Parts: sequence; structure tokens; C-alpha cells
Amino acid sequence: MTTAVESAVDYGLVKVLRERTGQVLQQRRRALEAGDRQLSDADLRALSLDIIADELQALSAERINNGQVPISLDEEEWLTTAVAAALHGAGRLQPWLENVDVENIDANGFDEVFVSFADGSQQKVGPIAESDADMIEQIRVLAATSGLSSRPFDAANPQLDLRLPDGSRLSAVMSVAHRPGLSVRRKRLRVARLSDLRANGTLTLEIEAFLTAAVRARLNIMIAGEVNAGKTTLLQAVANEIDPRERLITIERSLELGLHELADLHPNVLALEERLANAEGQGYVSMADLVRRSLRSNPQRVIVGEVLGDEVVAMLNAMSQGNDGSLSTIHANSSADVFQKISTYAIQAVERMPIDASQLLVANALKLVVFVDRDLDPTTGLQRRRVTSIREVSGYADGRVASSEIYALDESDNVVPSAPLTDRTRARLERQHFQVGSFDFPGRW
Repeated sequence: MTTAVESAVDYGLVKVLRERTGQVLQQRRRALEAGDRQLSDADLRALSLDIIADELQALSAERINNGQVPISLDEEEWLTTAVAAALHGAGRLQPWLENVDVENIDANGFDEVFVSFADGSQQKVGPIAESDADMIEQIRVLAATSGLSSRPFDAANPQLDLRLPDGSRLSAVMSVAHRPGLSVRRKRLRVARLSDLRANGTLTLEIEAFLTAAVRARLNIMIAGEVNAGKTTLLQAVANEIDPRERLITIERSLELGLHELADLHPNVLALEERLANAEGQGYVSMADLVRRSLRSNPQRVIVGEVLGDEVVAMLNAMSQGNDGSLSTIHANSSADVFQKISTYAIQAVERMPIDASQLLVANALKLVVFVDRDLDPTTGLQRRRVTSIREVSGYADGRVASSEIYALDESDNVVPSAPLTDRTRARLERQHFQVGSFDFPGRW
């Protein structure tokens, strides 16, 4: 994993080169923009590489003048990569983010770093910073350059969640832990499609067809699962079956879905991100505020990346007020657990909605719950993710949501039809060429 050259690299030198390069980059950027030239991210990266090359050439000349060995070609290549990553990427995390086999990265301080791979294996790897303080500073750089607005990470704001440029999700803590902690959950599929998830075993062919028809039939869908089960990836794959002519509004704590970056699939997207309060405690814009605001922005579908609190009431109201085909995710232990989880959030919301009222709201708003599970394949012993349950909401009775599990695991651990659909849902799916056990795939939009 780690080359001899990488092991010998002086990261103190990388830090110095980064600071020098950053200063020159800012000077040249200001000069160019003063001449009415606007620089793209690609322009800045290219300019950075030119400046790094100049700095390394000067360093080699300095070493020669001092009677030292100049920088070797291998060292020059690795220093260029390391400095560029420190400027525009995630520093010493960047090589792991670029490794397609990496699934998660967890750090308990700068030097206690564990990398988990797609096959379920784990490896302790080298430090990701020079010290805990250096690790905190690198996280602050990422927090200032990722997302729609800079996010504080300090003693007054010791928790941080953000989306990295490659789509990975970063969570960090400081002050509340014995050492600064960092977790990165990789997004291995940049553009997820249901066909991709079927190919890797997450979906069966029938479930793929069912979800394709369900999203095009404009059924309100909530995707549920445990932590790291693949809910966000499945949500993006489902959303990517939406007609490109539709206007979408996505609402997230930190931008993860990235639908606004997929212009070919979704040319008309407004991506909203929760904004944290500033140092004076002002400027906070909550998820619930954004859901309510989205209804004034002419959405054809509202997509809430993850429900974790009182935004659930605003989201369900949006689903029940004409925004059919809306999507969301939630943490839950089973498809049946979702309804109680929603009521728990609703009773804690500003509205203090009682359980029977929230259950009635769910029954009127939600149509399908899709549960994605994470377990070990008994044959291979490797980690796998699968859609193991789909539940249809059929109504409201005795103060509770009435539902039936239309797909479930059988005794042979296969996902199979297990209950009939309601007449109305069946009719809507049939208009999209789907019948349980017999179906055709609609063509791509």
C-alpha cells in the first residue's frame, strides 16, 4: 500500500510547500481576476501544478548549492501529489479516497487510522497528519472549502458533517473526545443506477423493476436501514429513474446526493443545505425551514436526504400536499420499525405532534418503505448489502399505520413477493408495465 518513497517523504516539507504554493496561487489568482478572467476549479488546479513545479525546481537548486542530492524524479512526483492534495484535496487522506476498494476510513487521532475495504477486511494504516493539531487544521480546510458554506470546527462547534468533493461523507469530532476523531464513508458509485445495484447483488431483477416503476408512478418512498447500509446510494439510484424534465429540490444536512451535479440526468435541480449558526449563534437555517421553503420553489418532487429530527413533519406535509413521488431516507432496524421512528421524531418536533396524529399523517403521505440490510454472506463470509423488505402503506386503523410487507425474505434467504398490493397501487404500477412476478422494464428516459 505505502511505497518506499511515500514513507520517506518529509511531511513537514509538504506543509511548507503547501503554504508557499498557496500564497503564490492567491497572488496570481487575484492578478488574473483583476483582469476580468474568472478561474474554474480546473484552472486553479493547473495553475497550482505549475507553481508546485517551480517550487520543487527551486528546492532542487537550493540542495545542489548546499552540496546535497537534488530531488529525485520519484520524490518529485510524490511531493507534487502530496502538495496538490493538501491544497485541493483531503491531504494525506486523498490516496485512500482515490482507492476504489476503500469503503470506510476511521481515525482516532492522527496516527490511529483504520481503513475498511469492500471485501469486509480492515487494515491499520499510516498517519493522516503530523499531529492531532495538524489533523484538526486539515479538517478545518475541508470544512471551509466543501459544501455550500463554510462550516466551523472548533471548541464551540466540536461536531462536523460534510460532503467531500468526491461525494464521500466526512464526520468529525473534537473536544468532546479524548482525541480528535474522523470517519469517512466512501461513495464508491459516483453515479448510482438501479442496474448497478442489481449487478452487485443489492437488488434482485424484480426489485429493480418494481422500484423503477414505483418512482415513475410517483409513489412516495422512504428508504430505511441501519448505519452504513447504503441508504443514500439507493436513494440516488432511485432518484436517477426520475424523468429529466422534472424539477427536483433536494434538502440535506450536508450535500451528499449530488443530483445537481448530474446535468444529463437532472438538468433542473435546486440543492438546499442546512446552514449552521455562526459564532454569534445567528444564521441557522434548519432542515425543517428548508423543507417548508422548498414548497414555494415550484418543486415537482422533494427529496430529503436523511430524516433525523423535526423536519419529518414538514416532509410528510409536503408529501401529502401534492408533491407525489417524493423520496427520503431514515435510520431504522426494519421496515416495520419506520412508522414508530417517525412518530418518535414527530413528538419531539416543534409541533409536538401526538403519536396518533403522526401515524395518520404517515398513512396519508407515505406509500412505500424500502428496507436495505447489511450482513455477511454465509457462503463467502463477505459483507453484503441487500434490499430485504418492501412494505406498502395501506391506510390507518386503530391509531396506527396499516401496512403489509409485499416483499420479504423466505426460508431460503431469497427476497420474494409475500403479500398482495392494494388495488390502487397495483393499478399505478401496471401503468408503468409492472406486475408482481411478471414485468417489463420501461425504457430509459
